Amino acid sequence: PRSDCVVAERLCLSDSTCNATYRILENCALAKTRLLPLDHDSRVRCLNAELDLGNSSLLHCKCHRRMRRQEHCLRVFWTVHSSMTDGYFNLETSPYENPANEEHWKTDYNKLAALVSGRNCSQLAGDTANPCLKETHVCNLSKKCVRLRTDYASVCTRAAGSEDVCDRRKCLRGLRNFFEKVPEDFTKRILFCPCQDEFCGERRRKTIVPDCSFQSTTKPSCLWLLDLCLEDPFCKSRLADFQQNCQPADTSPDGCSLHSHAACLQAYMGMIGTPMTPNYVSNSSVEVSLWCTCESSGNQKEKCDQILGMFESNKCL
Repeated sequence: PRSDCVVAERLCLSDSTCNATYRILENCALAKTRLLPLDHDSRVRCLNAELDLGNSSLLHCKCHRRMRRQEHCLRVFWTVHSSMTDGYFNLETSPYENPANEEHWKTDYNKLAALVSGRNCSQLAGDTANPCLKETHVCNLSKKCVRLRTDYASVCTRAAGSEDVCDRRKCLRGLRNFFEKVPEDFTKRILFCPCQDEFCGERRRKTIVPDCSFQSTTKPSCLWLLDLCLEDPFCKSRLADFQQNCQPADTSPDGCSLHSHAACLQAYMGMIGTPMTPNYVSNSSVEVSLWCTCESSGNQKEKCDQILGMFESNKCL
């Protein structure tokens, strides 16, 4: 069985040959992170070090979305695969294992949803017309769901006062915790609840508190957002997972190269709480986008359009 990268690193460091190779790769990854130019010999040495790992567990290790020490695991993965990060469309190998079976979470959700449905209709006025409101009520019956939702809502709500600003970094961390730690059957239904009117659509769009986590007074360049993401192992990993699972395919009937819309939606949710957090663009549609622009991107406009297009015009998503 494929080991996780924390275990694989420990095994490698206990072997003198593997240890030496891994130290070379650490230096290569560090140079990339700091955007230091590598001469030809250094690039060859980095590539050879990666090849020297051969079939070791380190080269084939993966991480899990909800594992302990996840960020350390991701750092190990990108240390070993640093040569794969030369460009946006070279991030197509996800560091994550395929999701495990999560049917036991559905049991908890179904039980609480039945409780909500069985309550007096007058207590839940508007539920029939606003599925997002109903999903919020279901979340409120789960201790973990309501606690983590309250946590991010409190830090993402703009502080009262003359400055009227929120702590974006804390807000994104709170969102990430919610989507990372609450069972997916709850988070998925809150984020993708089907709406027939703008009141429901507004509630759905405001799930991630866009004033704090998503939009700012001016739209930054999408290339700048990408640079921010690639500097962070967590964001880079989620972007790689999104690219792999939401890769569009014109020749495929369902629009997805991997033929799994569920995996694509999970990968999309994984982007929330990162510097490249996406959201619905309005209350009246299911179109999503990043909060960025490709104006003034010069000779990199094509690359910039590809980044934005992965969200705005992605048939798979």
